[in-house]
Amino acid sequence: MNLDLRIPLGLMFTLTGVILTSFGYATRGRVDLYAKSLGIDANLWWGLVLLVFGLIMLFLGRRGQIRMENEPPPPEEGEGRRGH
Repeated sequence: MNLDLRIPLGLMFTLTGVILTSFGYATRGRVDLYAKSLGIDANLWWGLVLLVFGLIMLFLGRRGQIRMENEPPPPEEGEGRRGH
């Protein structure tokens, strides 16, 4: 079984993005929490970035996995050489 590495990485980034985005959304009204970041809800924005990146990785990994499954197997050694 050939597993594309982008699939588990995409799952990890998507899960982290969902957690960080939900935390940022739940705490978006707390001024004291975001005072060090000049009032920018860094958890929400970076969570969205991680979520989008994870979804792109999942999409590309799944597309590569389907392409790999549909390819014909490579010829066995010696099969393509006749007369040698």
